[in-house]
Amino acid sequence: MSDSLSKKDSPLVSVIIPAYKVAPFIRETLDSVLDQPFTDLEVIVINDGSPDTEELEAEIEDYRERIIYLKQSNLGAGAARNFGLRTARGEFVAFLDGDDTWLPGFLLEQFDLLKGGKGFDLVYADAVNFGEPATEGTTSMATNPSEGEVTFEALVTSTCSVLTSTVLTRRDLVLKVGLFDESLPNSQDFDLWLRLLRDAGARMTYQRKVLVRRRLYAGSLASDGLKSLNGEIAVLKKLLRRSDLSQAERNLIEKTIELREAVAERTIGKRSLIAGDFSSASESLRRANRVLNSWKLRFIIMGLHIAPTLMQRASRLRPN
Repeated sequence: MSDSLSKKDSPLVSVIIPAYKVAPFIRETLDSVLDQPFTDLEVIVINDGSPDTEELEAEIEDYRERIIYLKQSNLGAGAARNFGLRTARGEFVAFLDGDDTWLPGFLLEQFDLLKGGKGFDLVYADAVNFGEPATEGTTSMATNPSEGEVTFEALVTSTCSVLTSTVLTRRDLVLKVGLFDESLPNSQDFDLWLRLLRDAGARMTYQRKVLVRRRLYAGSLASDGLKSLNGEIAVLKKLLRRSDLSQAERNLIEKTIELREAVAERTIGKRSLIAGDFSSASESLRRANRVLNSWKLRFIIMGLHIAPTLMQRASRLRPN
């Protein structure tokens, strides 16, 4: 199902917004897009089989003349974005999660950067976190900074990290490399950025300016660090199946997988410790430390043998 817009055939930018359990936030998200001073755009909202469809549709009723509304069964964010991409008419596309918001100058500033004469194909920016007291006011780049040129190697090693809700890119390149990989349960965006660099020769850059507000809350896609880690590991393992990798690239990817699996084990270990499963916590932390070689982890592992309940109390005070 879709609502058509009586606008010119080819807007410059298509804004693609997947919606799943975001009824309480979608008005704020849409307002942040439709209030942009950059107006040569179309807004596409894709309902990904959301269980709150009735509430969602009630919330967007006032926007129906200004957006394109699509519905599909629950196939995931990647499939929802692909539906939007196939519908989009813009030369450029921007991706915005249904619970995030753009700051007023987002599109103008990102478009100026993209079209600044240096031949860039994709640009991204920084975002400020809100919604979760523990992370309120922190920025994405404070945790996952981008340093230097955005290269294939920089993305693999997280020297540069692309936040999807800050992206503006050329739609034809996304179509050229085959859209988002719907077979991946998450981190489809990470996989797409890698393919854009590797298969389309895309030139990417970023600005460190905060242009997006990123909502974090229990149950949000961005709130589970372990799920994100496992998604990235799956993407890297998929990458290893390519036949066009140099040995140096293959070694780099394998080393990165080893490090991220160790970080995942550390996260599992800390969660087990907080839950009071001291045996599992010790095993996970030992596996993690074989790679990470951290004195802090050695201290926690030792503490688990001497005073496990005390270590549990300390971890509950600092769960991250």
